[in-house]
Amino acid sequence: MLGTISTIPLAGGPARVWSSASALAPTGFLGVNGVKVRGGAVWATNLDQGTLLRIPLRQGHPGSIEVRATGLVGIDDFAFTGDGQVIAALNAPNTVVGIDGTGHTRTLLTAADGLQNPTSVAVAGHTVLVASAAYTTSTDPNLIVATLRHR
Repeated sequence: MLGTISTIPLAGGPARVWSSASALAPTGFLGVNGVKVRGGAVWATNLDQGTLLRIPLRQGHPGSIEVRATGLVGIDDFAFTGDGQVIAALNAPNTVVGIDGTGHTRTLLTAADGLQNPTSVAVAGHTVLVASAAYTTSTDPNLIVATLRHR
């Protein structure tokens, strides 16, 4: 269901809606998209609203949603660096950005670096791997490996 985060029991069984808060809702296409668990919270992106969200875990239930960054047009997947910054793929503008703890962004990679609708991000030490689906151009889907410079 669009605009929800659901849980599925490890032993199997039906999915149950964990959160369907308005911050997760679509405004035209997908809504909530990338999801990670870190530091006692569920982190999620909302592709339509261009937001990075933090949802504190309260005994397995969602706490109040915190908007950690805005203006992230086409945000898809993201990963955390060792120092807690976020590296995010923005697939509509073919950009990968770094997001600091205050929500400020810095462009790290662009289409000039070969991005074609980046959809997935992984970070290992100072290395970032970005998968580009090229779904709007149907040319040059790729995996970019780059070194994160001093942040």
